Amino acid sequence: MANTYLITGGAGFIGSNFATYIYNKYKDSKIIVLDLLTYAGNIENFPVNVDNINERFEFWYGDVKNSALVEELVARSDFIIHFAAETHVTRSIYDNRNFFETDVLGTQTIANAVLQNKNKVKKFIHISTSEVYGTAYECDFMNEEHPLNPASPYAAAKAGADRLVYSYVNTYDIPATIVRPFNNYGPKQHLEKAIPRFITNGLMNENLNIHGEGISSRDWIYVEDTCDGLDCILNADLSKVQGEVFNLGTGKAISINDVALKVIEELNLDQSLIKYIEDRPGQVDCHRADISKVQNVLNWNPKIDFEIGLRKTIEWYKLNSKMWEKQIWMRHIPIILKDGKKVIH
Repeated sequence: MANTYLITGGAGFIGSNFATYIYNKYKDSKIIVLDLLTYAGNIENFPVNVDNINERFEFWYGDVKNSALVEELVARSDFIIHFAAETHVTRSIYDNRNFFETDVLGTQTIANAVLQNKNKVKKFIHISTSEVYGTAYECDFMNEEHPLNPASPYAAAKAGADRLVYSYVNTYDIPATIVRPFNNYGPKQHLEKAIPRFITNGLMNENLNIHGEGISSRDWIYVEDTCDGLDCILNADLSKVQGEVFNLGTGKAISINDVALKVIEELNLDQSLIKYIEDRPGQVDCHRADISKVQNVLNWNPKIDFEIGLRKTIEWYKLNSKMWEKQIWMRHIPIILKDGKKVIH
């Protein structure tokens, strides 16, 4: 029987990649995308041309906090994958109200609709983030039991949504799973994020600006691996995943400095383009995933090495300049540091 997938935030980076993944893999599936098309959403990211929508793909322009709309779409769906959120650490320092409204209240709206349709919905996957952990203790691996120490308004909003979904599983027994992806990268990512900003700055022969000393490290996972991990959860027995939290990462940490150097090397640029600027508030020092749980429970492993993923990402940005050039003016935003100094990040 064909399944219907409701993907909230499906015009964004990970959401649109996942919509494309499902659309291409399951030829009898139907996809419903709900997206408000904020600055980070783009209808050009969809797997089909929005002017030529077919019976397998349906787009709704709307707010995830719109309970009437959400209830209608959830009632028609077998699987709910909830990506819709405000997602940028620096932007949350600049303007944090939308983060709490969308990330927490939007998630509550989705969870309530799932509750009302508990007999219809097979699985509800809530996309959280590794940012809820804060900095890893002694730069150790972070498993799902690591304390939640959000270091930015964005991370705090996502931690609230994360625990809200957990509470609905315990209180109402909804078929929900919480996923904490680590730092995703790949095609279609907004230029406000580090890797696409480095790549596009390099393509324009501009400086690659690094916050602080660049020694902060991240677990970088290629977006296609994240899509594969989510698919694995959707296909698992509910008894294995209901109420569970899963990290999706690689188990390897690479510093911001090393990422910038790898971009410089791939683009055959001079290292003098790397410049160091003020550190960002809310910065975490080390993120490295312990993925033993998802490996043991679901037999999932990432497949794409960072160097290969970076090469594929660079190639996409080289071939799609008409898409990302529209975002150039949104690369930087003003923030206020702890000492009151105003800077552009």
